[in-house]
Amino acid sequence: MQKNKIIETKIYSMKHRKAFAIKYLGIMLLSVIIMYGCAAQKKLQGEKQGWDNFDVLLKKIIPPTFANHDFSILNYGAKADGETDCLPAIKNAIAECHKAGGGRVVVPAGTYLVNGPIHLLSNVNLHLDENAVIKFGTNADDYLPVVHTRFEGVELMNYSPLVYAFNQTNIAVTGKGTLDGQADNDHWWNWTGSKRFGWKEGMPKQHDKENEPALMEMASKGIPVEKRVFGKNHYMRPTFIEFYQCKNILIQDVTVTNAPFWLLHPTLSENVTVDGVITNSLGPNNDGCDPESCTNVLIKNCSFTDGDDCIAIKSGRDEDGRRVNVPSKNIIVKDCQMKDGHGGVVIGSETSGGIENVYAENCIMNSKNLERAVRIKSNACRGGAMKNFYFRNLKIGEVHEAVFKINMIYEKEKAAQCHYPPSLSGVYVSNVVSQQSQYAIYIEGLDDKPVTNINIENCTFNNVQKENFVKGAQGLEIKNTTINGKEIHAK
Repeated sequence: MQKNKIIETKIYSMKHRKAFAIKYLGIMLLSVIIMYGCAAQKKLQGEKQGWDNFDVLLKKIIPPTFANHDFSILNYGAKADGETDCLPAIKNAIAECHKAGGGRVVVPAGTYLVNGPIHLLSNVNLHLDENAVIKFGTNADDYLPVVHTRFEGVELMNYSPLVYAFNQTNIAVTGKGTLDGQADNDHWWNWTGSKRFGWKEGMPKQHDKENEPALMEMASKGIPVEKRVFGKNHYMRPTFIEFYQCKNILIQDVTVTNAPFWLLHPTLSENVTVDGVITNSLGPNNDGCDPESCTNVLIKNCSFTDGDDCIAIKSGRDEDGRRVNVPSKNIIVKDCQMKDGHGGVVIGSETSGGIENVYAENCIMNSKNLERAVRIKSNACRGGAMKNFYFRNLKIGEVHEAVFKINMIYEKEKAAQCHYPPSLSGVYVSNVVSQQSQYAIYIEGLDDKPVTNINIENCTFNNVQKENFVKGAQGLEIKNTTINGKEIHAK
């Protein structure tokens, strides 16, 4: 009898443990289902909440308005003969306009030579009438004395940008006229050291050790900006239009061409509208529009034909970017056309201050000379947190390389000794149609810091030559998406 009781107890114990195990496994399975369901719901909510915030953000970006007073540069001695230096007349008109409380400094139809930079003041709108052309002289000495600016994401004292403002409020460049920097292989561009752009053996260049490398070394050592004096004999080109630490900016309808370097460069600024601008400049590093460490930026109705990225969103480079530590955030790109360029909408590579809340919608990108449509790039020198990027309703014709590319090992040779890996999380791509490319999707994250939460949905990629490349990515999700007519999924 005692033996039977022991056997019954063991049987009961085994049944109890089995039931407990089944119950435990059931709870674990349910937890996993809930966890993945919550993750999927979180991704869905992430995209929905992002686009829900779009309209709220759009309403915050309000272009400045100006007093109804016009100051024609003809009244200050300007002559539309293309030979007379009109810079003194424009300076005087800007000063009078500013002193009077603001308004428009008007450049009537005609061609005007300007030997040096135009510096805007608060409440001044530099307005170019249709068929008005401002041609900037190409003597580098005319762009001295040096001013506080950035070169490829690093602060310094350098040549003045061609159109510049520092610490001003309510400023604009508007009108159907043209700003021509007159840069070419004989002026500005050969400073790159590229034979393609006019450099010849024995000529100085920006990469000589006393120039750009010296600036980067100063920045790494934390040398104060006011002591980073470059300019003459250092061969680092100025940007075209740069508004530095400004608020309430409008750049509208103008055509900008033949730039020494980047074309539109709002920096450390707030409330920026770029509307209806045409950029057409195929020189080296001729980015179309580079908002850097800016908040609340709207780029709309623009056309980009550029020698580098059409739009590149940045936030400072390496040690200097981390020192300043100001992100770019709340950036909207809509209803634009991207033609030639290295990338259509690009984020990086200067990401050290962080970049967040970027939206792009309803854009057309198409050219055999456009390398990529959407690109996110950084490396282990940059650092910075990148998050919440939204792309939808993009029509991509032909691009040379990839429709959608993430590259966290950009310039990997230079970054080999760095230990500041950037982070990237929360990228949402939907309703994109492309017609021709090498890759539809190309993702290369860092081995020790993968990119996370990348979502591609309702996209159609046609005439794609190569298979997707995916490395260093976690949480990649692809839904309702086809490549060459075949539905694909994340592996």
